[in-house]
Amino acid sequence: MNRKLILLAGAATIVAMPAQAQEAQRGESRKTVRVDPYIEANQVFAAELSPGDDTVTYTQVAAGVDVSVQGRNNGGSASVRYERTFGYDDTVSDSSTLSGIARGYASVVPRALTVEAGALATRTRVDGNGGATLTAPRSDPSESRIYSIYAGPNLHTSAGDAEVNANYRFGYTRAEAPDAIVVAPGAARVDVFDESTVHSANAHVGLRPGAPLPVGIGVGGGVYQEDTSNLDSRVRDAHVRADVTVPLGPSLALVGGVGYEDVEISNRDAVRDAGGNPVIGADGRLVTDKAGPRQIAYDVSGLIWDVGVVWRPSSRTAAEAHVGKRYDSTTYYGSFAWAPDSRSSVNLSVYDGITGFGGQLTNALASLPTDFAAIRNPVTGDLDGCVSSVEGGNCLTGVLGSVRSAVFRGRGVAFNYSRQVGRMTGGFGAGYDRRKFIGAPGTVLAAANGVVDESYWIAASISGQLSARDSFTVNSRAQWFTSGFAGAGDATVLGAAAAYRRYLIEGLSANAAVSVDRLDSDAGPDLSTAAALLGLRYDF
Repeated sequence: MNRKLILLAGAATIVAMPAQAQEAQRGESRKTVRVDPYIEANQVFAAELSPGDDTVTYTQVAAGVDVSVQGRNNGGSASVRYERTFGYDDTVSDSSTLSGIARGYASVVPRALTVEAGALATRTRVDGNGGATLTAPRSDPSESRIYSIYAGPNLHTSAGDAEVNANYRFGYTRAEAPDAIVVAPGAARVDVFDESTVHSANAHVGLRPGAPLPVGIGVGGGVYQEDTSNLDSRVRDAHVRADVTVPLGPSLALVGGVGYEDVEISNRDAVRDAGGNPVIGADGRLVTDKAGPRQIAYDVSGLIWDVGVVWRPSSRTAAEAHVGKRYDSTTYYGSFAWAPDSRSSVNLSVYDGITGFGGQLTNALASLPTDFAAIRNPVTGDLDGCVSSVEGGNCLTGVLGSVRSAVFRGRGVAFNYSRQVGRMTGGFGAGYDRRKFIGAPGTVLAAANGVVDESYWIAASISGQLSARDSFTVNSRAQWFTSGFAGAGDATVLGAAAAYRRYLIEGLSANAAVSVDRLDSDAGPDLSTAAALLGLRYDF
């Protein structure tokens, strides 16, 4: 059986609820620290079913750890894995891979000042249409590795009847360029995102209804800046606004706000050769003309407003919906979080914002629950893009659906459902992501201005124990990607994997897994693969 390192303090039971409410009530929870280190040695057989019929065998050695800390003043989860692959011939080269996902917080001053952080390391396969999928086989020349991290403080305090909230967040994201991207005839080469930094700060001061006015009032503001290395792209967004909350009942309120916002997006052009063509560097990306002027791609300032409803009938349920004007057009956003019991959760979010690839990934990491279990492909060991949690699962699949460097307005919806039944844990996620790219006239990004990429995705997983010595996992996913760029076309990705584990003695288990993947792309040849794994794992 699997041995664990578990530390308990206190006596209260953790009750599942929406993540915001759960974190607010950590003081009533017992402290649990769980550390699960392991090592693995596996033999993998992989076959290309189409368009070719190649088969390879390689050895996979890995070490990893899964960590969960849930307590009075801190909480977080992490899954980190280092893997080394040993090939037997030129078809599979020796390689190393680090993958992981983490999010947590710690209280500096209990109930007043906390620091939170999150990180991601994963692999994707980048296609000629700019789409990215989490199904890259080993040694795939179109593989890209993505790393992202963010951190920052959150302040919640009071001054008399007024509540004061403020936060700052710094994020950094990097994507390694693929060695090769197959591009359809006549299509321009994809400018794959390189790296970016994000700075975000917000502050708000408000009075709750009844303290002392019958309605709640507040004022706040925020600044956001993202700098992307590709063509020196930059997003600057600053706003101030006043808001009011009108109670309609004990759990229902009408909310509204009005303010001023200034948004500016700019980038430089690429270096041009004698024929006026953009120059591609050794890393496969466009070479930025550092000496050239910065060109304005988007400059909108003026009135912003929104109205909506907030419904919070209990600590297990929270919902809000808003409609208004922002970015000189209509905007919609909202969320729904419901924990009907201690073993299930439902989460829905609707979003709208202007960011680059790095900014959207930073926001997605910050939205992860702090108590989760990472879902991994049982053959490759890679993250499958989703996590499972009674706080409410979350998936990064939609965020990683496109790795183009240009800034975009992203709109979409994401849905997640998690459920524990006895020894079984299951989850389902689905979503839609729409990106309308923004590029400055007179630069190479002018061709991207107004172009839309769309992606749809679904993911499902189930795992559990069959007996005291037997366990299983089953994962499946599907992505549909449509690009508006000339010659890019569409792509469909389907994948499924299953694994079985049998504990032989305490700590030592035998493992078997199979997986199948299918990629249909207009930007290159269709690809079908299958793989099987046999190995041993030791849990410390």
